Amino acid sequence: MEILNPVILAVPEEKKGLSGREKVKFLSDHARKALGLSADFSGIRLGKLEKDENGVPLPSGDYFWSLSHKPLYVGGVVSNSPVGLDIEQLREISPGLFKKTASQEEWALGKEPEKALFFRFWTAKEAVIKANGTGIRDLLKCRVTDIIDSRNLMIRFQNKTWQIENMVFNGHTAAVVCSKQIINWTILREENSCI
Repeated sequence: MEILNPVILAVPEEKKGLSGREKVKFLSDHARKALGLSADFSGIRLGKLEKDENGVPLPSGDYFWSLSHKPLYVGGVVSNSPVGLDIEQLREISPGLFKKTASQEEWALGKEPEKALFFRFWTAKEAVIKANGTGIRDLLKCRVTDIIDSRNLMIRFQNKTWQIENMVFNGHTAAVVCSKQIINWTILREENSCI
């Protein structure tokens, strides 16, 4: 069975004060560093990393890849099947966004506190639309159909069912699409220092 190696890297303290284009460039480069580590851990040699005209990652040879970057953490993952990764910081959300993110039937599946469940659903749906190469506009078309356990759930999107694994760490939630792979999360403070 394939092992999927999503890697999450902390943003160094000295880079947290960046803003504008400098911040965007650093976060993008740092996420690609996480992707490189994911490839290394998987024994994969990635070629050129390109995106289409809509910013959707194109396969690198036979491999699919996904990035996520937030102010405090970035992540990357490579796989031999379509893959999506998302990271979000747990924070307050508006009641309107809560209602728009999932239906009452979806919310009824969970037994977690609302904020935790919200970010679990949000990151899972975001990971699925990244794996499909569609935009945020399709987030609401994803439907949580089952919560398997505290880390795994199922989403239905475009007539396909996707399994997603969540990871909660340091006030954040991450999600990765898994296709029957074993997920081996790596969260690093620095390139070689585990959190």
